[in-house]
Amino acid sequence: MKWPAQRLTTGSKKSFGMYDEAVKLDAEGADLIHLEFGRPHADTPVHIKEAAKAALDAGIVHYGDFRGTLSFRQALVEKLRSFNGLDYGADEVLVTNGLTHASFAAFMAAIDPGDEVILLSPYYPQHVGKTELAGGKVVVAELDAANDFAISKENIAAKITDRTRMIVLINPANPTGRVYSRDELQQVADLAIAHDLLVLSDEVYEYITYGDARHVSIASLPGMRERTITCFAFTKAYSMDGWRIGYLTADARLMPAILRIAMTDVTHVNVFVQEGARAAVEGPQDAMHALVAADRRKRDIVVQALNQMPGVTCAEPEGTIYAFPDITGTGRTSHELAMAILKDAHVVVESGSFYGPGGEGHLRVCFGSESEARVKEAMDRLGRFFNAL
Repeated sequence: MKWPAQRLTTGSKKSFGMYDEAVKLDAEGADLIHLEFGRPHADTPVHIKEAAKAALDAGIVHYGDFRGTLSFRQALVEKLRSFNGLDYGADEVLVTNGLTHASFAAFMAAIDPGDEVILLSPYYPQHVGKTELAGGKVVVAELDAANDFAISKENIAAKITDRTRMIVLINPANPTGRVYSRDELQQVADLAIAHDLLVLSDEVYEYITYGDARHVSIASLPGMRERTITCFAFTKAYSMDGWRIGYLTADARLMPAILRIAMTDVTHVNVFVQEGARAAVEGPQDAMHALVAADRRKRDIVVQALNQMPGVTCAEPEGTIYAFPDITGTGRTSHELAMAILKDAHVVVESGSFYGPGGEGHLRVCFGSESEARVKEAMDRLGRFFNAL
């Protein structure tokens, strides 16, 4: 018999990067410090868990609205207005199983076979697979490492053809830690408007910014609301990665097609989990701010330590839970170095090449995935490793 579908054999292979390599040593009982996971270390705040428990006890266990419960979507509408400067109605919000599901639904609703999707490199690898599953073709616009991975209108414009359908944006950016300025976002907006393109904006790190960096939703720029699909999640700032809950916003004209995809693949999101997420939005934000403050402390530890290691330089991340140090001074490729660090230092970091050719010469170090004590221990191990090279 024919198996599997051709679309699964012709696209890019799914990979979990250095996690796949680390599993082997984990099974042998090695004391690995995992700085490759893009996940928070802390527990979910108590009031969020209590709200989900109360929903279970109250019998909120049955089918709900396909789009998400109305009370939750109304809470999200208020959050979008107050934090993101976005004016959407409740029917322009779709609750999803995490941001991964939100972006998948958007790709499947928007992309026809042969359509081109522009990714900014270094890019998030999942966006490659989703584009290809929808029948689209990935086109890469390189960001300049020497210019702090700033958005370049010229580089993106050079990749636009009559087949281009969408530009994908991650802001704050994984893996580089950039928080794009309004001026940078305006360059993307100008191109999208001039060429009548969609923008998919992944904003999972919206709350995790440091210092003077400020998150701006590109949909808030003039002319962008009607052509932007913005994806959010509770994963990072509320430490809810295992809850698998997120949402997207889009103009009313775009929502029916997106909703058709979501209804077909999941029907709707777990209803009592939505009550927990509603408590995250409507409840006290102290715990979230404390989580971000802890990330900032760990960021400072990591950046200071990396910049003292031979052959390594590290710009200060403006947001996210990642440092993206330049390791070209070592003379090693990023994959070679990540493998050597795993074997010799028992620290798991991701190779920059995992995020496309534009990430070569870098490592991605997730300071959010371990406790402060373990992050310090990881830096000690890395210091010994690089000094021995």
